[in-house]
Amino acid sequence: MNYPNGKPFKGNKSQVGRTYEDKPSKIDYGGRGMSLESDIELSNSYYLNHGVAVIHKKPTPVQIVNVRYPMRSKAVINEAYFRTPSTTDYNGIYNGHYLDFEAKETKNKTSFPLNNMHEHQVLHMEACYQQSGIVFLLIGFKSLNEVYLLPYSKFKYFWDRHKKEIKKSITVEEIRKNGYYIPYQYQPRLNYIIAVDKLILDESEDRV
Repeated sequence: MNYPNGKPFKGNKSQVGRTYEDKPSKIDYGGRGMSLESDIELSNSYYLNHGVAVIHKKPTPVQIVNVRYPMRSKAVINEAYFRTPSTTDYNGIYNGHYLDFEAKETKNKTSFPLNNMHEHQVLHMEACYQQSGIVFLLIGFKSLNEVYLLPYSKFKYFWDRHKKEIKKSITVEEIRKNGYYIPYQYQPRLNYIIAVDKLILDESEDRV
């Protein structure tokens, strides 16, 4: 099985699961062109069906204010509003660990714009992180066909920098240095759990 490999951000950490490789992958990309969300959903279904993890996309709560009934057995929603701001995209449990993460995709080839994130999402991630949850972002660069897991503990620095209006994005190089590269494969399509394993190991070292 191929999985991330490269130089770690901290010298005392294992190199397994870390950073981007220039070496081209030999994996067949039969499903190339799918959205990051579709890739994650396929992987989550695989994890659930094989007893690896239970991870689901969170439903967005809405308040229905106007419903029309053209037929007795059929209702049509004419008007509805989001009741509360959404938090992050996904959560679940894996090997006794609570996972909470946001998935973002960009067509930008050089950086990830932070205007894709919202304050309430970051506050939620911070609260989960303070409760020892495994919190991260999955960031997909569509034009590069690359996906990275960026730990929340690393993301905080870039968010604070953004809030201070120093820089409004995270460069690809910064994500490669601080994140975990996730190559595509056959099954599961986007095996991000391998990067989660490395993150759990690194977080346990950091929090000791």
